[in-house]
Amino acid sequence: MILKPSHFSLFSRRGVLGAFGALGLALTLSGGTAWAQTTAGNTVKLIVGYAAGGPVDSSARVFAPVLSRELGQPVIVENRPGAGGAVAGNSVVKAAPNGLEIFYAASPTMTISPHVLKAMAFDPLKDMTPLATILSYANVLVINQNQPFKTLPELVAFAKANPGKLAYGSAGMGASNHLSGELFARRAGINMTHVPYKGNAPAMTDVMGGQIQMMFDIVGGAKAYIDGGKVKPLAVTSKDRNPALPQLPSMTELGIRDYDVGGWYGLYGPLGMSAEVSQKITAATARALQDPELNKRWVDQGYVIWNAKPADLAERMRREHALWAEVTKGMTFE
Repeated sequence: MILKPSHFSLFSRRGVLGAFGALGLALTLSGGTAWAQTTAGNTVKLIVGYAAGGPVDSSARVFAPVLSRELGQPVIVENRPGAGGAVAGNSVVKAAPNGLEIFYAASPTMTISPHVLKAMAFDPLKDMTPLATILSYANVLVINQNQPFKTLPELVAFAKANPGKLAYGSAGMGASNHLSGELFARRAGINMTHVPYKGNAPAMTDVMGGQIQMMFDIVGGAKAYIDGGKVKPLAVTSKDRNPALPQLPSMTELGIRDYDVGGWYGLYGPLGMSAEVSQKITAATARALQDPELNKRWVDQGYVIWNAKPADLAERMRREHALWAEVTKGMTFE
């Protein structure tokens, strides 16, 4: 094989044997492999279904250069916003299965959108190839500082004594934090009023201002408000505590049974990808997720590194797809 300059940096980091292991099957005896034939010298696009500057886009842009290093070729982020990520997902479904267009998917697109969008152009369970896990995250329940309740049990008691008077905000009808609140109300046996906003930011503004009492927000988005004393956190929605808020208990710890709600980011490709191409991306992603700087940056933002197998991604998608099908049954999202 012909060594390129980028290979020598790999040698210096891992040694000769490590370099050949990292390059994988794509550069062994076969020589003219599917990956080399279809992607060598080309740019890999991470397709993001949301506008630039949001949490999904920001995490993808942190990840892209590390993945580029591990793949040994350019990786860029391309935004194709619309329909809660479904526009981007549908474009990847229709792409050539050569590994040059990869869907950097957020879980709501794959598990919630199929139940709340009137016209979902693809079926996440059938129309994509799971490639790699990236991150998992939790929401955190925050309240206005001037409420008569200060703990989750006190909030539940207040809601039971005042049916419908507890208002919670969300990023909109069918948003993940809307359904987090709906599931919480069912599990806790309470009646709350949902107030949809056009995004998390205006909802958080009204929580701070007292127009609504509470909301669920992603840990990374809410942490600055929590640290600044603008809102009071009561619990995280994941089964386990979050490393960015280690002193905060989970809903399960506080007695809300069968409540384990979170989200994740993962990589998907079109159907029809060869085993060689999909395994190349899977292996490069696994190595990228071991990068210590990437780990620190994401953990500080409240994310949990999720370095698992494509089968684990597929199984979690199926499980959460079924959960939200149950929660949304009979609901309207107009």
